[in-house]
Amino acid sequence: MTRLVVGLTGATGAAYALQLLRRARALGVETHLIATPAGVLNAHHELGLDRSSLEAEADHAYAPGDIGACIASGSFATAAMVVAPCSMKSLAAIAHGLGDNLLTRAADVTLKERRRLILMVRETPLNLAHLRNMVAVTEMGGICFPPLPAFYHHPQSIDEMVGETVERVLELAGIAQAHPRAWTGL
Repeated sequence: MTRLVVGLTGATGAAYALQLLRRARALGVETHLIATPAGVLNAHHELGLDRSSLEAEADHAYAPGDIGACIASGSFATAAMVVAPCSMKSLAAIAHGLGDNLLTRAADVTLKERRRLILMVRETPLNLAHLRNMVAVTEMGGICFPPLPAFYHHPQSIDEMVGETVERVLELAGIAQAHPRAWTGL
């Protein structure tokens, strides 16, 4: 079975994590969720979900302090890891290899094992530290994927924009069943 690690941090955009978990489940992908305390706070504020409701959307869920979890080891094979959304704090920790909690440790493992790490970074405007941290992650093989909506498909709702972005992320993560809408030209 294909496994996907999903991180949720305190940046705005908890809807991306929720749709990612739901779409992965629909595609038969096993999900492993780590939600930071700030990520749970955001999910509650933006979506009305508490930790248990959020964790119920994943096949497996871990506390950020559970550094002994299976996803903290490179021997636990996964297709990819997506941090949706990724705060600048988590980006900085990942860029500098801190591994100070399960989310950043799992990201470090993903990079060291040369698996796909996709960070849906959320902040604007970006300062030089943010940009340098994105460069560092990119140089290590990670992918910085700010969740910017595409408008050429004429989305009719926020849910549709989030869904299309999630589909693109799943495809980028190597989930073969994902099918984002392709640009067909004018």
